[in-house]
Amino acid sequence: MPISVAIVDDNITLLHSLIRNLEPFGAVTVLFTATNGQQAVEMAQQQPPDVILMDIDMPILDGIRATALLHNLMPETKILMLTIFDRDDKLFDAIKAGASGYLLKDEPPARIVAAVEEALDGGSPMSPGIASRALAMLRRQTFADADKGRKSLPTPESYYLTPREIEILEHLSLGLVTAQIADQLFISDRTVRKHVENIYEKLHVHSKYEAIQLAGKHNWFT
Repeated sequence: MPISVAIVDDNITLLHSLIRNLEPFGAVTVLFTATNGQQAVEMAQQQPPDVILMDIDMPILDGIRATALLHNLMPETKILMLTIFDRDDKLFDAIKAGASGYLLKDEPPARIVAAVEEALDGGSPMSPGIASRALAMLRRQTFADADKGRKSLPTPESYYLTPREIEILEHLSLGLVTAQIADQLFISDRTVRKHVENIYEKLHVHSKYEAIQLAGKHNWFT
């Protein structure tokens, strides 16, 4: 049974051209066409297609907002953006709206049909150049999130620990006792105990265990 497809594009010439190009392929059949996003939302609810080929820049309701509406109303219907836009912001917005794929209009008809089949099978077809940019965008976002996460963690300095107090806390985290720390740092036991007392006060803890636990929670020492 052919895959039912809806085509949404406000450029009537391109709309008819796409219909003609898809007609020879028995794998798909055009269920309906629409010239703006609002019309597409209304018609899709009356005649649910398997896949919608959605333009982006259209009057009344653009393709990205229409995609978001249809994705909420009809999550089982796959939506492929078919557009001239290859900008990162359009790609990102379309993916967030729920698009299953993103193709440029200069793709050969056979590739569009293959993308329709791929989307229906649960895939995320994209034009080659778009796929590379989507991957790069994902990597940038991942690194940005990681940096944000690292920056949000408090540091020893944010608790006003001095370099010596940080050094002693690190020795405590290694399981060393007061006498061992004093020997390694060439200071007296009394000085170590005074630094430890200051560490407790600044970290708002009451024991070596709590201090070490706080340092571990914030990944202060490896």
